[in-house]
Amino acid sequence: MKVTSSGQTLGATIEGLDLARPLSQDEFDEVLRALGRFGVVRFPRQELTGRQLADFSARFGKLEINVANAFQEPGIPEVMILSNIVENGKPIGLADAGQDWHTDMSYSSTIALANVLYGIKIPKRDGKRLGATEFANMHAAYDGLPAEMKRDLEGMTVLHDFNKFWEMMRRDKGSRRPPLSEAQKKAKPPVSHPIFLTHPITGRKVLYANPGYSIRINELPQKESDEMLEFLFEHQLRPEYRYAFHWHEGDVLMWEDIGTIHNAVADYGPDEQRLVKRCQVMATMFYPEAREE
Repeated sequence: MKVTSSGQTLGATIEGLDLARPLSQDEFDEVLRALGRFGVVRFPRQELTGRQLADFSARFGKLEINVANAFQEPGIPEVMILSNIVENGKPIGLADAGQDWHTDMSYSSTIALANVLYGIKIPKRDGKRLGATEFANMHAAYDGLPAEMKRDLEGMTVLHDFNKFWEMMRRDKGSRRPPLSEAQKKAKPPVSHPIFLTHPITGRKVLYANPGYSIRINELPQKESDEMLEFLFEHQLRPEYRYAFHWHEGDVLMWEDIGTIHNAVADYGPDEQRLVKRCQVMATMFYPEAREE
């Protein structure tokens, strides 16, 4: 097992592991340390079934079944299919998943630890790989805040709403997402989390707010909250905090959701095929006392 840093604010490649077989305890511990240190880790040249992807992911925590029940691996609802491929007039996956900056599951009372994505078909044009995934480093974003702002915001909480991002995605041209049903909204009501979290792997503070789901700072008047969130959303995307990952087929990409936010780049057309399978790992390893979803 070899871990090689990207040399940027986030990112590393882990070679020498076959994720189709169970990790040893030492391998698991080293992957977890690398995840905390680098935020985003790539396992190249993997060949996995949906079951093997789920088994690897579940080693890190409870797997979420998406509230929208959209495009799941047959018999394995914890594996979500992300794809723009249409077969016999029907889409085989969720085509517009994850475009625009967010962190998954911040709208949930139990937050997420990590995403695990397996790239099966990656779109290309003129030899260039498309559909990159962008990240921003929330350890660095917290560290870069003015000391006075850190002091003023310490102890405050942010309200996160699943429907905010869903509706934003529905407004995108070509989206096939239906509106959430009342039952789906009831299953994921808005929840609050501290604006600054102590990261369970690194022990350092991170900025835990994102443009996709965060709707207000509870302890501030609405106008001040709007202004502060606008500042934080701009601040957390400063160029020095950002990292872009360019996919190869066979890549398994794992990133932690507490210390990063991410954005899927939709720079490919409907005839440029993309197929990715995804598992969402909840942070039950570190927050076992959290209410079950």
